[in-house]
Amino acid sequence: MKNRQNLLVALAIGVAVLFAGDKLLYGPLLKLWNDRSTRIADLRKKVSDGEKLRTREQAIQSRWDYMRTNTLPDNLSVAEQQVLKAFDVWAQVSRVSITSIAPQWKRDSDDHLSLECRVDAFGNLQTVTRFLYEIEHDPMALKMELVEIGARDNEGQQIGLGLQINGLVLNPQAQ
Repeated sequence: MKNRQNLLVALAIGVAVLFAGDKLLYGPLLKLWNDRSTRIADLRKKVSDGEKLRTREQAIQSRWDYMRTNTLPDNLSVAEQQVLKAFDVWAQVSRVSITSIAPQWKRDSDDHLSLECRVDAFGNLQTVTRFLYEIEHDPMALKMELVEIGARDNEGQQIGLGLQINGLVLNPQAQ
């Protein structure tokens, strides 16, 4: 009977030690190991991304230089005139009819402004697609934010086009 009691006490102590060891040592060490493995994987990915950026540095830098040289001039009236003239050229090339252009300046931050233009135009499918093509392939720093296309007649021969376009001005003059 005494051996059995000692065996049960030893077994209970052993289970308690194992339980405490699991909760106090094994669990935290396993969590620490997993966290460390995740951090190492993240750091390896960042190093890999950094190496890819470094190898593409010249291409990225030349693209940024190209984009910076094609921004709108920092004189706001000249910039607005340049955009309006570009719309005239694109409309002539594509033979689309522009019904309205509503430019509005927005100060996004201290180092740049944007010229937001709402443009309404119409034409057939070929002229509208050519107009969009001309805008997209112009080197001017413009971004199409919104494009709305709808039929203006029952047959769908005349298409209405609504655009919202933003032009970028870097380092604008103080106003």
